[in-house]
Order: sequence, then C-alpha cells, then structure tokens
Amino acid sequence: MQLIIGNKNYSSWSLRGWLMLAQNDISFEEVKLKLFTDQFYATLALHAPTAKVPVLIDGDVTVWDSLAICEYINETYCDHQAWPQDQAARAKARAISCEMHSGLMAVRSEMPMNCRAKRRVTLSEAAQKDVARIDQIWREQMAAYEDQGGWLFGKWSIADCMYAPVVLRFMTYGIEVSEASQRYMKKVFESPAIQAWLSDALTETEFVAEDEAGVDV
Repeated sequence: MQLIIGNKNYSSWSLRGWLMLAQNDISFEEVKLKLFTDQFYATLALHAPTAKVPVLIDGDVTVWDSLAICEYINETYCDHQAWPQDQAARAKARAISCEMHSGLMAVRSEMPMNCRAKRRVTLSEAAQKDVARIDQIWREQMAAYEDQGGWLFGKWSIADCMYAPVVLRFMTYGIEVSEASQRYMKKVFESPAIQAWLSDALTETEFVAEDEAGVDV
C-alpha cells in the first residue's frame, strides 16, 4: 500500500490520509512529493484526476480524496471501528467531519497549515465565525465525551482525523479558544502520531510562499 502526500509542513489534507493509517497502525509506504513542482504534477497525473494529495494506492484500488481514503481504510482494515459505534454519535461524527471537509472555507484560506511557523493573522469576519463554530464543536464534544478518552467521541475516530490539521493551524496562529477546546488541542498535539508527523515536518526546508500567511511573532 502506498500513500502519496505533499510536504508535511504545509499539506493539511495529506495529514488526514496519513493520520488515518498511522493512528490505526497500518503498514504503508509513504511517497512524499514537493508541492507544486513538475514532479508533483507528473506523478499525480498517473493516479489522481484531481492532481491533488493525498492519494492512496492499495493494489488495484486508488482513492484520491482524504475523507474517501478514511472511509476505505475504515471498511477494509478497521472493521468499521473508526466511526463511533452508536448510531446517533456516528451520524454526528459524520456530520461534523463533512462540515470540515466541505466547509469552514475562511479558516482554511486565511490560516494555511504551517507547522514550523508561529504567526499572527488578522482574521476576516467570516474566519472569526468559522473559529467560533469549530470552538463550539470541540466544546460540545468535550462536554459529552472528555471523560471517556478525550477525543471528540471519547475513542479516536475519523472526526479527530478531520480536525487534527485545524488544531495545528490554531497553534501556529495563536487562536484563542475555550478551555475545553484547549484541552482537546493538547490531546491531539501530544498524540504519538501527530508528534511523528511534526518531527518530520520540522526537518523540511521547502518554502511555499502562498502558504506563508501572517507575520512572525
């Protein structure tokens, strides 16, 4: 099995696919491409019609969307355990995961993932609303599940996979959130898989200008 990803410092969607495999101790070959290079586009042209990362190649199966990769891995290798087993909780987990996957665009555009930086940005009203919504999600989930494991639904799930890059974004840009959300962020940040990703990200030297938002602090 191969997972094609971009630079670990910048590529939030790559982190989601990678984290799904790493968190579940699934063996895979990591193929890392430098973002927006000729090699990046030439390699992806062989596998992904979208020319975006991540791309999972498992035998004759190719999956080129992060949430679809999570679903495939859950069905094929995790015995459907990567979503909450309770039906109502599973429905909510899917809803908030899709909310992150297809929405919250202002946060995603104004605060690109940049693991090695410490920056400040002036957020638009739309981005502030996104931050408030994310804080609300984390706060509600901690109120319901914090004493059951500390992840969004107690046990780690695909929902945590979808929000992990947001945690790193908020840490990069010093975003203020509620105490409950701060505890969730700490849980994510200190997890072994995230620490392994960050360890690699901090060794990278590539510079992607479009993802260098804000001013240094």
